[in-house]
Amino acid sequence: QVQLVESGGGLVQPGHSLRLSCTASGIVFPIYAMGWYRQAPGKQRELVAGITISRVTNYLDSVKGRFTISRDNAKSTVYLQMNTLEPEDTAVYYCKASLGRQEYWGQGTQVTVSS
Repeated sequence: QVQLVESGGGLVQPGHSLRLSCTASGIVFPIYAMGWYRQAPGKQRELVAGITISRVTNYLDSVKGRFTISRDNAKSTVYLQMNTLEPEDTAVYYCKASLGRQEYWGQGTQVTVSS
């Protein structure tokens, strides 16, 4: 059974940082591309950051320079370091594992940026 479990979300003030983690089980983690998505109320889910099996990364324009995605294949975990958070970053954050047409999603973790 495939499971992706996110953690690290919470309430944080603007300008502060959070690190999200997503640990996978039931898949051969190193051969999956990984991504972090987010969905704010009333908005579509959007890709925030992705990392390939060769560690090539891509980012949503609005988070470039503030967010960093990384992976630890030995721990089957992908991270999203989020710095200088803004209220507009408030959303439920999801991780996704992709291999060809196979896709697996986590359950999401809430990030709220508010003073």
